[in-house]
Amino acid sequence: MIDISTTIAGVKLETCVFNASGPKDETLPDLNIIAKSKSSAVMMKSCTVDPREGNPHPRYVDLQYGTFNSMGLPNLGYKSYVKFSKIIDEKYQKPVIASICGMTIEDNIKIFRAFNDTPVKFIELNPGSPNTIGKPIIGYDTKAMDKLLNAVSMVSKKPFGVKLPPYFDLVHFEEMAKVIKKYPVKFVTCVNAFGNALVIDYKKEQVLIKPKGGLGGLGGSYIKYNSLANVRKFYQLFENKIEVIGVGGVYTGIDAFEYILAGASAVQVGSAYMQKGPPVFKKIQDELTKIMKSKSYEKISAFRGKLKTLD
Repeated sequence: MIDISTTIAGVKLETCVFNASGPKDETLPDLNIIAKSKSSAVMMKSCTVDPREGNPHPRYVDLQYGTFNSMGLPNLGYKSYVKFSKIIDEKYQKPVIASICGMTIEDNIKIFRAFNDTPVKFIELNPGSPNTIGKPIIGYDTKAMDKLLNAVSMVSKKPFGVKLPPYFDLVHFEEMAKVIKKYPVKFVTCVNAFGNALVIDYKKEQVLIKPKGGLGGLGGSYIKYNSLANVRKFYQLFENKIEVIGVGGVYTGIDAFEYILAGASAVQVGSAYMQKGPPVFKKIQDELTKIMKSKSYEKISAFRGKLKTLD
């Protein structure tokens, strides 16, 4: 019997595959669809204090190997997701995860406190979406991240982790890991969309989306290899004391297998869910199980983090 279950922040998940915050998880009907799918958890939309309409349309396009967007964090406001968490938990008995992206430290404190008395199993802090106009990506500022983690650590009664932006310089991994280790962070999610990419329609000689002059976040297979590197480096730096979740280009069981081999304890599905819909969770899980069976691995811990290097 092949076991692809995992544990994140002390919470047992039936499988290591679940949805990423962002795609099709804004409304209660959206969350119902995820809850009915084979996603092992229900990750809700990154929420702010007040409802947000997001950036002007057009703000999303499908690409050949991924997605491109500048959504601008459209969400219904944290009070709606507090309410949704209770409804989903009672109806489906499937782990519910909150995603928080307050615009200020005070906002984050307020939202974290609001989720203390909800059935969410854990929280993913999203410190600075790359598509929020006028707001910096806090994940690139170690001092700001230090202050933010200190503040939310003091108020949160729920286990929480941090969704990180992509890093490219080895020293940045080390600096951010040093900050994260100071606090009771249970996991990191690697990585958020690549910010400020530019996709051009050469026939029309124009950009594809309206916000920010056409700049937006890149996701899907385009970012997979950097995301794998981020998972690997943080897995090594955290020495199994903080879990790592991989996200970015998970379309197949091979993708999931590679992330786990690099050190991920679970994978999230974003672009593939946006493009392929609910069946993608079962597809990835079935393919992962088949790969593990062919390699005689009975559980993901048998190969997690055991990526070989060349002598």
